[in-house]
Amino acid sequence: MAYKTILQLLDGSERDDMRLEIAFNFAAIDQSHLIVLRCIPPLAYPPMGVFAVGAVGAIAEAERDYFADAQQQAKRLRGTVEQRAESHGVSLEWRLEKGFADDILPLQARYADMVIMGQADPDSEDAAQTRGLPVHTVTASGRPLLVIPYAGNFAAPAKYPLIAWNGSREASRAVHDAMPLLRRADKVSILSIDPPDDAHIAGFDISAHLARHGVNAEAVRTVSGDISVGDILLSECADLGSDMIVMGAYGHSRLREFILGGVSQHILETMTVPVFMAH
Repeated sequence: MAYKTILQLLDGSERDDMRLEIAFNFAAIDQSHLIVLRCIPPLAYPPMGVFAVGAVGAIAEAERDYFADAQQQAKRLRGTVEQRAESHGVSLEWRLEKGFADDILPLQARYADMVIMGQADPDSEDAAQTRGLPVHTVTASGRPLLVIPYAGNFAAPAKYPLIAWNGSREASRAVHDAMPLLRRADKVSILSIDPPDDAHIAGFDISAHLARHGVNAEAVRTVSGDISVGDILLSECADLGSDMIVMGAYGHSRLREFILGGVSQHILETMTVPVFMAH
């Protein structure tokens, strides 16, 4: 099993360079086809009110200038991306789309083995609109997603992944979608938080299953006490020296008034390492 088609979303931020390097590294390992997607959202402008008629012309002109400038920036970015793809020996496809990423990305993700995108920067102007994009994409597309933090430097692939394991369908899906990453890791930790206190050893079955796939895995268990599950997960990640979290994404599509799950939301807002999510 390998990621033969990888979809990379560029959002125009200065972190695109880091995310591209990670995507190129993944693509080079499996000789994957890399699709780089850049979305140009519509121009936002205030309500026209009583000046609607007189403002139509000015708005149309501003819109033309906005898209012309955005397309020129995308053209320059494409040239840089193509040069880097050639230096990495990676098969590249460039896609430029007009519209919102939350409408475009889930559809295009359905034709990829993995999607790579960035964590929303809380200080950015569009943070409120983009904070829910990762879980919306993973739930609406059915494809796994690798989210890269907005700060820090990261290599690919991860050497010490941490699996957030609770035995759920979503967790199982995440583990199996992440199998190419887990098989390349030096060591994989499987974390169970507040497991049932019975004769069954938490994480034993999934550890044995992964071992049959050639994964060097160990089961770890802990109790949360008064600390939230999200904080425990991040704390254990730091203590174990993990460089990626593998977890299930919980929630429903926005078409069904999806609400970001508590743990998923907390991790996506406070993550310090890349997070691999599947639904």
